[in-house]
Amino acid sequence: MTERFLTITIQPDWKGALRAMGQSAKAKTYQGEVLNFESPGHFFGQLSEKRWEIVRAAQGKGDLSVRELARAVGRDVKRVHEDVVVLAGLGLLERTAGGGVVCPYTTMHIDMYLKAA
Repeated sequence: MTERFLTITIQPDWKGALRAMGQSAKAKTYQGEVLNFESPGHFFGQLSEKRWEIVRAAQGKGDLSVRELARAVGRDVKRVHEDVVVLAGLGLLERTAGGGVVCPYTTMHIDMYLKAA
């Protein structure tokens, strides 16, 4: 199985980002996957420090139950479950057939440029 990697971008021009992803999809080899946010505010609103902690705890561990994940990050199961729902919606975690979650990416890269308006 091919190792999957993710690039997270912040691009206000979502149409341009979509076109770029379409071009990489035409390549004959795996180019990785892209998750785009329209603004830094949206990025930081969705990916809080506690959610990143969940992603890091799940990365490379295979199938984990939400309870195991909560234990790994030292948080309440209910709150971790709420964060897992958001992270799965973004595609950073995937649900497994057994009801657990897995982080499918071996590598993640964040491209973020901030410049004066």
